[in-house]
Amino acid sequence: MDNNLDSVLDMYLFEANLLLEQLDDILIRAESEQAFNKECIDEIFRIMHTIKGSSAMMQFDSIMTISHKIEDLFYYIRENGIDKKHNEKLVNLVFKFTDFIKDEIVKIEENQELEHNLEPFEVEILTFLNVISGKVSERYEEEAALTQTVNDEVSELSANIKYVIKIIFDDNIGMENLRAFLIVNALKETGIEFSYKPVNVEVISETAIDIIRDGFYVYIRDKDSLNVAVAVVREALNVKNYTVIEYNDEIDQTEAIRLAENKGISEIKSSIKKQNVDKSNKDNNSKHNKQNLITVNLSKLDNLVNLVGELVIAESMVASDNEIKKLNSESFIKSTRQMRKLTDELQDIVMSLRMVPISGVFQKMKRIVRDMGKELNKDVELVLSGEDTEIDKTIVDGISDPIMHLVRNAMDHGIESYEERIEAGKDTKGSIRLSASNTGGEIHITVEDDGRGFEPKTILEKAKSKGMLTKSESEYTQKEIFQILMLPGFSTNSNITEYSGRGVGMDVVKSNIEKVGGTVILDSKERAGTKITFKIPLTLTIVSGMQVVVGDSEFIIPIKNIQQSFKTSEKEIINNTDGSEMIIIRDKCYYILRIKKHFNIKTEVEKIEDGLLILVGSGDNSICLFIDKIIGEQQVVVKPLPVILNKYNLKESGISGCSILGDGSINLILDIKNLIESM
Repeated sequence: MDNNLDSVLDMYLFEANLLLEQLDDILIRAESEQAFNKECIDEIFRIMHTIKGSSAMMQFDSIMTISHKIEDLFYYIRENGIDKKHNEKLVNLVFKFTDFIKDEIVKIEENQELEHNLEPFEVEILTFLNVISGKVSERYEEEAALTQTVNDEVSELSANIKYVIKIIFDDNIGMENLRAFLIVNALKETGIEFSYKPVNVEVISETAIDIIRDGFYVYIRDKDSLNVAVAVVREALNVKNYTVIEYNDEIDQTEAIRLAENKGISEIKSSIKKQNVDKSNKDNNSKHNKQNLITVNLSKLDNLVNLVGELVIAESMVASDNEIKKLNSESFIKSTRQMRKLTDELQDIVMSLRMVPISGVFQKMKRIVRDMGKELNKDVELVLSGEDTEIDKTIVDGISDPIMHLVRNAMDHGIESYEERIEAGKDTKGSIRLSASNTGGEIHITVEDDGRGFEPKTILEKAKSKGMLTKSESEYTQKEIFQILMLPGFSTNSNITEYSGRGVGMDVVKSNIEKVGGTVILDSKERAGTKITFKIPLTLTIVSGMQVVVGDSEFIIPIKNIQQSFKTSEKEIINNTDGSEMIIIRDKCYYILRIKKHFNIKTEVEKIEDGLLILVGSGDNSICLFIDKIIGEQQVVVKPLPVILNKYNLKESGISGCSILGDGSINLILDIKNLIESM
């Protein structure tokens, strides 16, 4: 596939997935409100119409066919309404077929063959359409009146009939009357004048027998309407063939109708050509608003970010060049300041292009809660807040699975059963809260439930039986106990369900969050619920950092981790028996980590008085780093470490990446979280 087709396919997949997410949200809302209002029905119809059209363009027939059937279903509902007693069945039916479409999209992404046998799906939709259209016995008088009205219309139109289309459906497909009704609906949507026979196909199932025996007839007045009608018939599914008869001076109207009813079904009038009919020609003189949104491939944004990063480095190289500095040119200094301002603005704009609201991830959780609630017979409310919070697209992709895992765990094992909640004196309806907030340098994402929570005693007993404890049980704080939950292979649940055990995979959640530079904080109250918070950086590409020196080595400390820097004296230092050093700041004691010792760096700065302490933090933990000196704040481009260095586990040693500065030097970026954990 060439690049153009790849681009079109990417656009199709993006749009289809987005529309299906919107559809899930609409269905869940309709289910909770126990009603399909006009806005809801119109929106579902629009979504399925869009998916049908784009799938037909891409020649994904299975998706096109099913979306077309759902579109027809909602066309009927839009025109005739639906009894609320059918609402639940309708929601389940649409969910079933949107799941089918999602599966087909996955096949497209994985270059697999799409489903061919669609008849069971089509029959199920048509059967439901037959059910909601009402029973014959209940509507006999109404149908009789309607039949008379339609017959009157046919008689009136017959006086001006110019063309007759005879339609024959595929053999033994069943429900021919409903298939004819779908064609009628499609013709009505075009706005042309026509009549058809037999009438009342949507409510009188016996008309299927007449259609099988004689065919289905559409009567047209003029050539333009005929072209539109033929286009509709050609696109209709399960049409075996059709015949068009035109009367002229030699053939009168009655004869034309008779010929159509008796003509061999294998013949098609050759004079009828397929034409593209634009229904919006009447609006040609109207003005259209310009599109102000476009979709851009993420790889292009990545390339743009990389180029801006290189621009930042190049600008820094020019500004720090020693030969240029010797010129001491005031105009050059002024120009470089302006250049820095423009570079910073460009950087901010480029980074904002990658920012997307987290609502897409949050909305997916509604479907999970809904489906699991029905499967587990639990009544659970999902409460969302901060959906508009924006985060880097790359990070969003990395946190989607961890959030889903926590929601599934909360549903499966966190929220108690109906009986257990009554016994505990709780509201029978459980609650899961998903929230996001921007704290300035970080995004905080919280998954909280009001379920049974964790029992610290049970966690310790399980950890002890698995040999995971590194000290006596009495020495563990509650916070440390909860951290055990995120150790590989740990679980408090003895029965693993299809939704996974409570705690199983928490190490994977922690690992995935750490990959995007975040931390996981878990808190729980027994019989009251659990709260898990992700603290994640806004972006991973360009960060503000403080450049520091230890010996001949230079490091970057992310500004978001720095709380303060200060000088101190030896008398302020507390020396522990294990050789570690601590200092008290504002009545709180902090460990001191000497960078030279941690990375085995030679330096002449040995005494505390000769260097600097920087108080840094990650999550709820903080330590002091001892360095030689501070050079200053830098806007740095984060580069991954070379793959060849992966075997040295540098990240666990406290190195998260590197950056190339303006003078060409390479500075290592410190991973504060891992440095704290190394203490």
